[in-house]
Amino acid sequence: MSNVAGKAYAMNVLTPSNPKFTWINRLLFMAARGLPSTLMGLLGLSLIHFARWVIIKPGDWPDLGQGKQNLDNDYMLFLSNFNGTWDQYIDAFSDGIPNGLNLFWYTATKYPESIPVTPFKDYITYNQLGTDYYYNATPGSAQRDIKTSLQIYDALAALAAAHGSQSPEEFQKTYRAMLLKVQGGLGDPGFGPVASPDTERADVNREAYVKKAQMNFDAKRNPAP
Repeated sequence: MSNVAGKAYAMNVLTPSNPKFTWINRLLFMAARGLPSTLMGLLGLSLIHFARWVIIKPGDWPDLGQGKQNLDNDYMLFLSNFNGTWDQYIDAFSDGIPNGLNLFWYTATKYPESIPVTPFKDYITYNQLGTDYYYNATPGSAQRDIKTSLQIYDALAALAAAHGSQSPEEFQKTYRAMLLKVQGGLGDPGFGPVASPDTERADVNREAYVKKAQMNFDAKRNPAP
């Protein structure tokens, strides 16, 4: 699936909004940029690489040869890259910043609010656009993997400096203290995204159906003599 690159998932959601009220969203976005503390719930979700909401007016759409478009709505484009699965991300969003999501999608047509999560997931599914091409420069590394790798790099630089100025006994203490500090990043980071319980249950529930469908398909391709 092109939405997935290594540990990361790319999400694009396009929702229509009433143009009479999208000025409210613009005001909210301005407030969020001016007061970053209002986004602490979002910034605290360490699985997120990137997230952005953009309001697209009817006249902002590019003409790629399709001709002039007559649109009645503004559109909210939500873009995000994150670690893990689709289910994990939506669950974390709904649990972590429900009020923030409700504000950001305040003017979106038929937005069900982020709690309960099932209607919210249905809404995202209906409005999500597939990613045709997704390039990830670090497919085997999640955001936490990259942060811990940078910490280890700084630790090695500090040890190199200490080695030239400390006695063997002093350096031994420095080394052990530094090793204790960065030990959380020394394991194998793995590669593929971990499936959420929802995804795992879905796989189990449809296993019998998939096997039956495959058997029927094989029977049609290779009928008995």
